[in-house]
Amino acid sequence: MGHLLSLIVLAPMLAAVALLVVREEQRLLTRVVALAGAVASLIGSLVVAFVWDRAKGGLQLAEVYPLVPSLGIALRLAVDGWGVSLLLLTGIIITTGVLASWTVKEREKEFFILLLVLVAGVYGVFVSQDLFVFFLFYEIAVLPMYLLIAIWGSSNAVADAGPFKFVWKAFQIGGREYAAMKLTLMLLIGSAFILVAILAMYQQGGSTFDMGVLGAVKYAPAMQKWVFPLVWIGFGTLAGVFPFHTWSPDGHASAPTAVSMLHAGVLMKLGAFGVMRIGMMMLPDGALAWAPIVGTVAVVNVVYGAMSAMSQKDLKYIIAYSSVSHMGVVMLGAATLTVNGWNGAVYQMFAHGIMTGLFFALVGLVYEKAHTRAVPSMGGFGTVMPGVAAFFTIACLSSLGLPGTAGFVSELLVIFGAWQSAHAWWAIPGVLGAFITALYVLKVTRDIFWGPGPSEHFHDLGDAKRTEWAALWVLGAAIIVFGVWPRLLLDVIDIATGENLGALR
Repeated sequence: MGHLLSLIVLAPMLAAVALLVVREEQRLLTRVVALAGAVASLIGSLVVAFVWDRAKGGLQLAEVYPLVPSLGIALRLAVDGWGVSLLLLTGIIITTGVLASWTVKEREKEFFILLLVLVAGVYGVFVSQDLFVFFLFYEIAVLPMYLLIAIWGSSNAVADAGPFKFVWKAFQIGGREYAAMKLTLMLLIGSAFILVAILAMYQQGGSTFDMGVLGAVKYAPAMQKWVFPLVWIGFGTLAGVFPFHTWSPDGHASAPTAVSMLHAGVLMKLGAFGVMRIGMMMLPDGALAWAPIVGTVAVVNVVYGAMSAMSQKDLKYIIAYSSVSHMGVVMLGAATLTVNGWNGAVYQMFAHGIMTGLFFALVGLVYEKAHTRAVPSMGGFGTVMPGVAAFFTIACLSSLGLPGTAGFVSELLVIFGAWQSAHAWWAIPGVLGAFITALYVLKVTRDIFWGPGPSEHFHDLGDAKRTEWAALWVLGAAIIVFGVWPRLLLDVIDIATGENLGALR
């Protein structure tokens, strides 16, 4: 077990390197190698979940590999209860994402290479205990998104009308290149904020990037109060924090299926994880000072995202704005600075990751078969694709927080945490967001699947096939299993929350 975490990070990277020598015409081998890299990391994540000692707690399975000793930079890897749950989430999403991409036809080798490099960066973030390496892995996870969307994404026609129609035309709004560039530029600006914060912590913390050492440093309260917002805005941009969320719906809508699954399922969690791990745990005075603002912005996210989703007609945009709302629930839980709130925030990362992964896998299937994402043009699909309809309904029920699904557990904990916090009123918009979510997800499900039968144009639609079923069953089963038996993960998360919140106080 001495090198388990490094093997989890390396497995997708090694698979990407192996794909470099696979010939273009060897399409099946390309997919098998990509799947092998994804499954290897998933198996490693499952092993971590089993061997992580609940009685011991804390950071475990530590590995240290010096990189630049003169600057205090080393590849320090370790995992706590939060990391265990997020490693498992990443393994499930990348494996099902590869399966959902089995039918990619254009430049598939390059597609899977970029996908595997991206996920290696994600794994690295969740296990890094060196601030410089944390940031390095973060950038590795974010930058491939530009190519994945710009090359394999889809464009959406935007009406050339209104007082700002010249803007839509000049910037090609709705195009995949626009979405990719907007995503990249906004996240790079966020990265600049993060880098300033990291350098400030490095300089004030004794010229080391060791997060264990920096976490024990008592930074001056004045310094924390200006560094914390840099961390919050920097990482919060990726987490979809209002008003820095605008890249997210466009990125979701333009991305190919597997990229949308990783984008909403895992990448947005990197932002929330960064805010909690670096901002709140290492800058506690800053977190306490800014918590009222963080929580208030979070409830804006919850309600605004839900109302925006309710007004959309494009199915991908509906799921995209619902992700903005659900990530608001994560940030609300974090801002409460309570045990229930933090447990709910981390569990919401996992639950929303699984749910939105299933959503985007299903949206990809519907679009591939119906060649449209416009909800008003669809209807009665449950009669021609009953399996897809059933799994879409499961995802919708988790999204609105039905008891027995993973979404219920996480949202309930966050609402309890908000009520127990110093700002109990946060619980009201939190509940309101869940109510609005119930309205639009039930309406969308009815309109697409359970309404009147499909028109003649859609009568030849078929259900999921072969590898498509695997992704749906894995994600659908996870929603139910972790909804009925939340202690599978919640016990592990709770141990880490108790330790981290205790250190903050």
